[in-house]
Amino acid sequence: MIAEAGLAALWIAAALAALQFALAALGIARGDPDVQDAVRPVAIVQGVVVLLAMALLITVFVNSDMSVLLVAQNSHSAKPLIYKIAGAWGNHEGSMLLWVTILGLAGGAVAILEHRLPKPTLIATLGAQALIALGFYAFLLFSSNPFARLNPAPADGNGLNPLLQDPGLAFHPPTLYIGYVGISVAFSFAVGAMVTRDVGPAFARAMRPWVLGAWIFLTLGITAGSYWAYYELGWGGWWFWDPVENASLMPWLAATALLHSVTVLATRDGLRAWTIMLAVVAFSMSMIGTFLVRSGILTSVHAFAVDPERGSFILALLAIYIGGAMALFALRVGTIREGATFELVSREGALVANNLLLSVILGIVLIGTLYPILAAGAFGLQLSIGPPFFNKAAGPVALALVAIMAAGPLMRWRRDDGGAVLSRLVVPIGATVLVLGVLVAFAYSAGVLPILGLALAAGLAIASVAPLWKRNLRRTPLFTYGMVLAHLGIAVSLAGMASESAFTKQTLVAARVGEPQRVGPYTVTLEGIIPVLGPNWSALEARLKVQRGDGPATILRPQSRFFSNPVTVTSESAIATVSDGQLYTVLGQPDDAGRWQLRLWWKPFVTLIWAGGAMIAIGGALSLLGRVLRDRKSALREAYA
Repeated sequence: MIAEAGLAALWIAAALAALQFALAALGIARGDPDVQDAVRPVAIVQGVVVLLAMALLITVFVNSDMSVLLVAQNSHSAKPLIYKIAGAWGNHEGSMLLWVTILGLAGGAVAILEHRLPKPTLIATLGAQALIALGFYAFLLFSSNPFARLNPAPADGNGLNPLLQDPGLAFHPPTLYIGYVGISVAFSFAVGAMVTRDVGPAFARAMRPWVLGAWIFLTLGITAGSYWAYYELGWGGWWFWDPVENASLMPWLAATALLHSVTVLATRDGLRAWTIMLAVVAFSMSMIGTFLVRSGILTSVHAFAVDPERGSFILALLAIYIGGAMALFALRVGTIREGATFELVSREGALVANNLLLSVILGIVLIGTLYPILAAGAFGLQLSIGPPFFNKAAGPVALALVAIMAAGPLMRWRRDDGGAVLSRLVVPIGATVLVLGVLVAFAYSAGVLPILGLALAAGLAIASVAPLWKRNLRRTPLFTYGMVLAHLGIAVSLAGMASESAFTKQTLVAARVGEPQRVGPYTVTLEGIIPVLGPNWSALEARLKVQRGDGPATILRPQSRFFSNPVTVTSESAIATVSDGQLYTVLGQPDDAGRWQLRLWWKPFVTLIWAGGAMIAIGGALSLLGRVLRDRKSALREAYA
């Protein structure tokens, strides 16, 4: 009866979403405060009920209830508990239920926590959130029921995709979904403000924490997903420009632009139309990402659905939500006042330039992702757009973005003097030129973009901490430290990306036992192959002795794993991490001569990529905490004034 209870909870949550939307629409249309007051509790209860549905789905997975179709298709009784739990969202239906669960909880959180907006704007926001949820409830109930029964029930299930049997599944999808849903909340705030014609600093201050929270979780999700793919897939790369990877990157790019824009609106009452437009664009990117992953239009480890009917349903939702928001924006843009003006040479001007460049990168990624799909559907052409296109098209724009990012925080609001700005940038520019000269002299073969990336990373790192110069560090606001750390994290990540691209050494060999192989500064010797057994897999494991120069030897154990449910062979890399990089090893197949294929990479400073990502997210968290604490202090002062 657990599955039936979960389905009932899902129906009740959908009914509550419909009621929430109806009450909000009626309350706004009539201006009736009593009807408006009823919206908050309905939003809270909806969040609780959909959370119950998600908990019941996890329960049937933990219990290995094979009479539930989703469990039989995506689980197995022999799986470790963590993969039974994570397997609840490691599939199409479960992932969509997790999506709408976070959406419902976010709506409830807005109803509980938000007290700064005028009531009509808040109610319109909750109504927009309910309408988004209602579409996804309909999708689950009529197209992708996660609680459907299977009769007769099989003795055991098919098991989870082995590539997903990793702790990353417990972390990566939920963080990404929280980011997507945070963007949906920002979108709902924008719709609510347009409905009530209340686009101003108060609306931006209410929306900013949700944008910042979404951006933090998107950063964490993308960073974790990148490292998961890096060590799990055994390809030796950290980003493949896979269409589904791009589907997570595009909302992040839009959210980054939105975060800067909403900050200008909240603090300086500028960029009103920009903020509304970027909120719509950011949500559009999250919906496009959902369509790509859940429609079956792509074949990927990330993509679950293969039913065209589901893709049509999501496409219809995308058209309704985005088309409706764009139409509302077109109708209301004339009522959005311009806001405060500013000079080109100012911090606002730098932020606008940043947003324009982010939009260009977003356009490049969007075109590169969708064009092969459109060409295949419209003309039957099979095209592949990979890293060479994205690197060459987006790389120079990204470097220009980094240069402006270095200058922006050192500019004054409203208006600044170009000469004064250059004087503040003397040290960052000097560091950039110095590093550029050294690299051109001693590492000219590294390539133009990696060399420029390393040089600009040095300049950005110094410029990032410049806002702290000559300040009382004890009195510096926490959100300033957050900005500094986030920008410094971008410099660190950029240095890691450029170093990995410029200096990676790769060796692919057919090795005999006892034969030493060289890769970078390491000597790698295959000492033997042994069989090993795991909880639900068997493997051949290589014993590799690795030694750097005359240093101590260590042992790495890459594996070739065999899973019987479902039948799959995977490569499990073994990685040695040191202060200046990683030695990455993968075991391949044997040949007729008794040799074993080995893929070996030496990747200098590659760990900076993910260290920088963590710094960016921590910086965002510090900024969020700092603004929450400041708002709380302001509220207390007003209460006791």
